[in-house]
Amino acid sequence: MTGQEKQTTQPELKRVMGPGLLLLFIIGDILGTGIYALTGQVAAKVGGIVWLPFLIAFAVALLTAFSYLELVTKYPKAAGAALYTHKAFGVHFLTFIVAFAVMSSGITSASTAARAFSANFTAALGLDVGDGMVVLIAVLFLVLVAAINFRGVGESVKLNVGLTMIELTGLLIIIGIGFWAIFHGQGDVSRVTTFTPAGDSGVFWSVIAATTLAFFAMVGFEDSVNMAEECKDPSRIFPKVLLTGLLITGVIYVLVSIAAITLVPAGELSEGETPLLKVVQAGAPGFPISIFGVITMLAVANSALINMMMASRLLYGMAREDVIPAILGRVHHGRQTPYIAIGFTTLLAIGLLIFAGGVPQLGGTTALLLLCVFAIVNIAVLVLRKDTVEHKHFRIPTVFPVLGALTCTFLAGPWTGRDPVQYLIAGALLGIGVVLWLATVTIMRRTNAARA
Repeated sequence: MTGQEKQTTQPELKRVMGPGLLLLFIIGDILGTGIYALTGQVAAKVGGIVWLPFLIAFAVALLTAFSYLELVTKYPKAAGAALYTHKAFGVHFLTFIVAFAVMSSGITSASTAARAFSANFTAALGLDVGDGMVVLIAVLFLVLVAAINFRGVGESVKLNVGLTMIELTGLLIIIGIGFWAIFHGQGDVSRVTTFTPAGDSGVFWSVIAATTLAFFAMVGFEDSVNMAEECKDPSRIFPKVLLTGLLITGVIYVLVSIAAITLVPAGELSEGETPLLKVVQAGAPGFPISIFGVITMLAVANSALINMMMASRLLYGMAREDVIPAILGRVHHGRQTPYIAIGFTTLLAIGLLIFAGGVPQLGGTTALLLLCVFAIVNIAVLVLRKDTVEHKHFRIPTVFPVLGALTCTFLAGPWTGRDPVQYLIAGALLGIGVVLWLATVTIMRRTNAARA
């Protein structure tokens, strides 16, 4: 059965997202685990200029976002980077690996968020539990996310709206506390321009190493293209909405980092896994810490929900393009959601949660995988310039994808000071991808032989 024939027998995804919902989806996806958990780690590498790596990460993400805008308005379908790779190069192996890398990045991010949710949940209740219980609660949380995802994109996006407002409120509280304290003479504003390198590294390489961490906080904008088939008039609304979402989050990150380093020295900020909680304690000792703990918990919960939505829609889109087995493209007739893909990605997320590691390792691996994918997407823009479509679409100057490909490739390299374990995790994940690709090719060959 061809892809066209399957589209006549399978229901279409439901178009429920307008500009407002899409904007909140993008903001909610970018905000979350990264800024709440990694601000201290970035400060450990550069000291007071903690805002600079976030600003550079924003600039790099913006270049690639322009490339995504040209492609999503040109091909407004689910599957995102994998679809663009398939159209540009036509190599099934490369397409599958890109799809698996993007899916892995989303699932890895969701697994990290689930573990952070569990840790904050137990802390908020004042429970002193072992690692096994933390993992169990995180697994149950992922099952709940899968149930919400299965119920429907409308319900999922509406929940995302509420969680996005909560996590945005948390960051605005940090900004408000920071600048209120500055106005009243608290903290030390001079730290904002103080550079304290990690080890013997100079300014350049310290900032680059910090940027590889900060980039994890900027990823998420690419997930929105996987929701293209559930958006109303995606070719028209995507450019303005995506760029607005990136600009809002970039400004928030810089302001949060300035507020944080003003109130808490870099050495203290880098200790532990709750840097922003320390900012609240330093700037507003009377503020109920438990409330901010709940906000943090819900913020990372939103990251898990959005990433699992993205991963399942990516698999759905690739199945409809005949790149992976058709079973992963099945849509539930009642709920109009890709239920097989949801179940598959949830099982993978649970496996990563149990075996893969903690926030620094998984967060860094997420950024590494996406930087490699972004480099390919930027090249795909240039290759696909020869492919014309009938409808109008967004077009960017050629220099943007060229710079995007160069900067993403540079930040993915080992010369940046990236933890070697991230390459091991990424290699293991891609190794699994190779095995699945071989299995997919075998199944398709047997199916075609049987039909012949």
